[in-house]
Amino acid sequence: MALTGPAAGATPTTTATLTTTATPTPTSSATATATSTPTAPGGGQVVDVADSKGLKAALAAAAPGQTIQLADGTYTGNFKITAAGTAAAPITLTGSAKAVLTTSSGGGNVIQLTGSPYWTIKGLTLTGAQKGIMIDASDHVAVDSVEVHHMTMEGIHFRTSSSYGVVRNSYIHDTGTSRNGMGEGIYVGSANTLGDTSDHVLITGNTIGPDVGGENIDIKEGTTGGVISGNTFDGSGLTGANYDDSWVDIKGNGYTVSGNRGTRTTDDGFQTHSQYPGWGCGTVFRANSSDLTGATGPDRYAVHVTNYDPATCPVTVAADNTVTGGNGLVNPGIPVS
Repeated sequence: MALTGPAAGATPTTTATLTTTATPTPTSSATATATSTPTAPGGGQVVDVADSKGLKAALAAAAPGQTIQLADGTYTGNFKITAAGTAAAPITLTGSAKAVLTTSSGGGNVIQLTGSPYWTIKGLTLTGAQKGIMIDASDHVAVDSVEVHHMTMEGIHFRTSSSYGVVRNSYIHDTGTSRNGMGEGIYVGSANTLGDTSDHVLITGNTIGPDVGGENIDIKEGTTGGVISGNTFDGSGLTGANYDDSWVDIKGNGYTVSGNRGTRTTDDGFQTHSQYPGWGCGTVFRANSSDLTGATGPDRYAVHVTNYDPATCPVTVAADNTVTGGNGLVNPGIPVS
């Protein structure tokens, strides 16, 4: 499956030279040429890039309102983003699905954002690394229409209190190829801490799976108020090696899970857990379709709520959720409204 993103298509009017810190050698150039037009969203330049050196230089020089447009081709490296966009002038990194970002060794992150709010990453393919996109301390980062595959660990991770992020219309598959149960498709927050408040993350319209070596989506304690809607899940990569036995595991509070469709799981469809008192509460499940055919785990519920109290830890399971196979819509004792 290939996803494509729109090309910038602007006609160059000026030429700028971006200089990297690399030491010139007889066989390589330390400069990258970029053509620019002041027509990007927010009034900034469109910077056209055609090689790995040029991409690193463009990321280092990125400014609010700029669009970095990648030509089709392979870009090899661990690409770091530290520049900040603004609400009025976000920064965009974009290209078609034929613009493929990978690493030389299979290690590290393909794209690492650190303290870099208001970025959009759109249309690209990322492969051949430990993790695809790592988002640290960066609010309002949108990942749109990308393909992420063949990562030894997770595909996309919002971490270190990165809030108001979005993953939409993307295809994530073949993650966690080390098969140790730690290869989630999308991961929000950090385990064993309440200090990572990566809140209000929207995950919508994505296809996740097959062969995701952990939960398709893992939501950690300490995070609040996200939305998981309109996604398609395939749990064929679940291993059980790290308690991964559902498409979605929610340990945060106040999430809305609606209009998703899942097939192939080892046990449940959706789960809530309380790793800390007062967490794993307040999730609302509406209009999800769960096919549990072939599941062999001990529970096999479309929605498995492991901690419920109507006053202190409510969970809402609406009657418009549906299930095929398994042992039912929800585990005993949980009301369906």
